[in-house]
Amino acid sequence: MVFVLAFAIGIIAGLRSFTAPAVISWGSWLTWLALQGTWAAFFGSTVTLAIVSVLALGELVADKLPKTPSRKTPGPFAGRIVLGALSGAALCTAAREPVVAGALLGAVGAVAGTLGGYQARTGLVRALKTSDFVVALIEDAIAVGGGFLIVSLVR
Repeated sequence: MVFVLAFAIGIIAGLRSFTAPAVISWGSWLTWLALQGTWAAFFGSTVTLAIVSVLALGELVADKLPKTPSRKTPGPFAGRIVLGALSGAALCTAAREPVVAGALLGAVGAVAGTLGGYQARTGLVRALKTSDFVVALIEDAIAVGGGFLIVSLVR
């Protein structure tokens, strides 16, 4: 089950790159995830929680700005893969499963989330004949809500 969740947190990173590590940090800080005493214990620190939360909130705002580059450009795409891998590895660490498997699944999930999220967002804008802003808000809710759901399921 945790391998599916590692892939899923990668999808979240593909939708909103900093949301994945932010929900991991919140999960650790709230002691939903058992990361204390592991390489990923830093996620549970108040400093990490504050930093990734501010970055995630900033990304939610920046995503709506007209000059924000596409998630498919090399820099943002690579960042999503790295953060998906880190988040997937942390989930597997919390479940005492292989870290490398979590990292790989998180990275692959980030690719799927980046490309699939782009297709879904642009397709919904066209199909619903609405603004990108409206669909982006829906994507935000899916990323944040889905991220917290994923973290809550790790055992």
